[in-house]
Amino acid sequence: MQEANSPRRSNRERTEATRAALLDAARKLFVEKSYAETGTPEIVAAAGVTRGALYHHFADKQALLRAVVEAESQAVADEVEKAAPVSLAPLDALRVGSTAFLAAMTTPGRTRLLLLDGPAVLGRAGMDEIESRHGGRTLREGLTAAMEGGAIRRLPVDALAAQLSAAFDRAALAIEAGARSEDHAEVLSALLTGLSDQ
Repeated sequence: MQEANSPRRSNRERTEATRAALLDAARKLFVEKSYAETGTPEIVAAAGVTRGALYHHFADKQALLRAVVEAESQAVADEVEKAAPVSLAPLDALRVGSTAFLAAMTTPGRTRLLLLDGPAVLGRAGMDEIESRHGGRTLREGLTAAMEGGAIRRLPVDALAAQLSAAFDRAALAIEAGARSEDHAEVLSALLTGLSDQ
């Protein structure tokens, strides 16, 4: 029962709270058990909502994973952009951004969600679509700025971004498996420096 002097939440606030509870519960279970081993009854129980509430917000478990992956991808992009402001020289921004990416990917469960379960369930095309709005966008913007500023040689930006992104992802997986992040950061920095050779 709501206390007399506590403010009533609007429908929008209740809707957003329910959606956030579902996303939080799903993320936790997908990381702890994997997407395949998690059932929707567990998710709604952990979120403290009904199955009807789940299906009001998400068509199915796959749509819920897509929303979790989208949020994680956005969080990584936000951390990279925060670490590499536009005031940095373009090549420095790329280097700092690559280190920030590796750090962002050490958030527990993020590598599994973005690099293992996400691609397995949503497919490469689905992940590319999400990535293009977040980390892929920031990388393309950084590379374009570096090319336009003469910091790196001009190359097909989409192909370059795709190949660098693959290198970043492999580094994140290796670090998750126990490799030294400093080693991978050093190699990624060398790759970016190599782009500056005229």
